[in-house]
Amino acid sequence: MIQVSKNNLPQGWTYTTLGSIGEYLNGRAFKKHEWGKKGKPIIRIQDLTGTGKDPNYFEGIVEDRYVVRPNDFLISWSATLGAYLWKGPEGVLNQHIFKVISKIDKIFHYYFVANTINELYRHTHGSGMVHITKSKFESVPVKLPPLNEQKRIVAKIEQLFSDLDAGVETLHALKKQIKQYRQSVLKYAFEGKLTKSGSSQNWEIVKLGDVSEMCLGKMLDKNKNKGDYEPYLRNINVRWGHFDLDDLLEMRFEEKEQERYSLIKGDLVVCEGGEPGRAAVWSDEVPNMKIQKALHRIRVDENVNNRYLLYYIMLSAQNGYLEEYFTGTTIKHLTGRKLKQFKFAIPDIEEQKDVVSEIERHFSIADKADEVVDAALKQSNRLRQSILKHAFEGKLVDQDPNDEPAEKLLTRIQKQSGKESQ
Repeated sequence: MIQVSKNNLPQGWTYTTLGSIGEYLNGRAFKKHEWGKKGKPIIRIQDLTGTGKDPNYFEGIVEDRYVVRPNDFLISWSATLGAYLWKGPEGVLNQHIFKVISKIDKIFHYYFVANTINELYRHTHGSGMVHITKSKFESVPVKLPPLNEQKRIVAKIEQLFSDLDAGVETLHALKKQIKQYRQSVLKYAFEGKLTKSGSSQNWEIVKLGDVSEMCLGKMLDKNKNKGDYEPYLRNINVRWGHFDLDDLLEMRFEEKEQERYSLIKGDLVVCEGGEPGRAAVWSDEVPNMKIQKALHRIRVDENVNNRYLLYYIMLSAQNGYLEEYFTGTTIKHLTGRKLKQFKFAIPDIEEQKDVVSEIERHFSIADKADEVVDAALKQSNRLRQSILKHAFEGKLVDQDPNDEPAEKLLTRIQKQSGKESQ
């Protein structure tokens, strides 16, 4: 838990707790049968974080404590810890979220809690803390500035955050441009404009099934008791151009299945479902790796460069051409039969290598630019947290000796709370 130093208390500030500066009203536990398609939106944690889809609505009447209006201050305290100013329409509050009745400057209170949550995460050292009880939350010690200083702090934070937001917007625009640059590189590469030919008009059109050997992975069979447990790839492990091996599962493979489902260096692995077509070339990161049914293994002939094919599939996914080979309406698949029919244009093997070399040279430039932008985005996030930390240590704006001390503000809050409880 956070410890507040008793040393160097800024002028006019006082010690208190989060519970003394606000009332935290938990949301209502809406039952599934109360969800509807009309009425007021039920505000859930995913609606605060921006990850929510298919909102639920409620047509009934609720107490005012559960009604959320634009710009209300909300705190999610379970699954995700976060402070939010509600920007949506009037709604009703779901459980695991506090609606805050602030007894100090509300916007200051919002930033105050945002900083406190940063500190809570920092003090748990990445232990995965995703829940805090109301009593523990209210008992968190804090240092409270005078009301006028709260307003000055808010003005300074929002000025600095506005400058940061403008910089972050520029960085995101650069990320978009880098992505477009990669797409342009692929487009020009397969038009023959990056290599000696200058055109792809004379390139041969082939079907993938005619220039490769293909195999779909093994169907999951948990009841089978033959063979040894071995790791295998799922489609979640295949990213565009690389593999994520952090979450490998295992199942049994019999001796007779070893060759059929194993990968060797240079195999192209293509997703059958999930995001059909997503692909990467296996470089033997884990020896004897297997694949399951959601993945295709492709071994190209000697006249086809595996990375050339990877980038061609990547371009085809970007420009929509690959979708012509999908089956299904709501859930898309790229079956082995369809994948064998996939048509692509190839020059001779040496020029394929040149195409790959040029693509990867340009992609290397894009990767370095991405690294710079990502570092700047991380730095902006650290700077944002640093601004909050300095603000609530009394280091962001000057103290004014003419401000009413926070102790008097706290006394008024306590008297008012006492009257309300009578």
